[in-house]
Amino acid sequence: LFLATLTYDTLRFEYEDFPETKEPVWILGRKYSVFTEKEEILLDVTSRLWFTYRKNFPAIGGTGPTSDTGWGCMLRCGQMIFAQALVCRHLGRDWRWIKGKRQTDNYFNVLNAFIDKKDSYYSIHQIAQMGVGEGKSIGQWYGPNTVAQVLKKLATFDTWSSLAVHIAMDNTVVMEEIRRLCQSNLPCAGAAACPALESDVLYNGYPEEPGLRDRLVLWKPLVLLIPLRLGLTEINEAYIETLKHCFMMPQSLGVIGGKPNSAHYFIGYVGEELIYLDPHTTQPAVEPGDGGCLPDESFHCQHPPCRMSIAELDPSIAVGFFCNTEADFNDWCQQIKKLALVRGALPMFELVERQPSHFSNPDVLNLTPDSSDADRLERFFDSEDEDFEILSL
Repeated sequence: LFLATLTYDTLRFEYEDFPETKEPVWILGRKYSVFTEKEEILLDVTSRLWFTYRKNFPAIGGTGPTSDTGWGCMLRCGQMIFAQALVCRHLGRDWRWIKGKRQTDNYFNVLNAFIDKKDSYYSIHQIAQMGVGEGKSIGQWYGPNTVAQVLKKLATFDTWSSLAVHIAMDNTVVMEEIRRLCQSNLPCAGAAACPALESDVLYNGYPEEPGLRDRLVLWKPLVLLIPLRLGLTEINEAYIETLKHCFMMPQSLGVIGGKPNSAHYFIGYVGEELIYLDPHTTQPAVEPGDGGCLPDESFHCQHPPCRMSIAELDPSIAVGFFCNTEADFNDWCQQIKKLALVRGALPMFELVERQPSHFSNPDVLNLTPDSSDADRLERFFDSEDEDFEILSL
């Protein structure tokens, strides 16, 4: 009993550490008050899937590493931002994880997609091996852009989630490209041939039968990842307000980035501090138990989240958003346009209707950028030490 009380008090004590401030706490598009909603904040944070370094998993590629300690932090952050997309897709943003409570099959399906074994859709094994095609050897550190590119490729195999993954390059989000990608399974010859179809027109004349809407899906749920560079060696202050606004949008999946060579998954902010989940702790790999049930407690961070000053953020990040429906995407576009009018907030990226003429026209189905492109992007987005030579005066 004493131990239980002690743990509870310690937890409570640490949690008091959350700044007593009138400033709202924002977690992935939800606004909380520290004074009246502490429990809710902690429950929201604990419910996010938390992926950390693991040891003693099956060797990657059969003969490779059996642990990702020291090199897998950005891969784990990629898993976390993508897991949040899958949670929103299959369980909803309001879903909460409660210790000891029996979870649904969908929850375990999401979790199983990330387990450390070669046949999970988004396992460390899959990410590391798919990264080889992006010029990264197994065990090499990734930047935010590389992990985004790899996850996009892996998502094509995840037919259960049926996601449209778009990575907006060159600081530009092209709405037309996204619509084309998300409407790619319209029941007519080519999405462009019938852009005017709205659901009421399409269903008109069809009997409402079970499964009909599934067959006539008008919009694949969108995962939008935007790799950005917000300064040279440190974040330009002019972007801070805009970055905060990203965590306020209901479509927010958070941000992957961190400090140089040390990746974090940022899920919100309070005042001038970012709130994040930290992958830098090594846990033993988890084996499914009897009946395929997975012991899942180690995938939820049950202590208060870490915080750091926004000014310390490495300028190389990727921002994520999830739009389950076309209405969600339209709403997101409106919010981004409004954000451009906020005083003192420099836009982090541009939102345009169609591809500017100076861009090369991307082949929508071309999953692998040619290596020269990939190298150029990697040099641009990765914040590895050799990128910057700091001259001492």
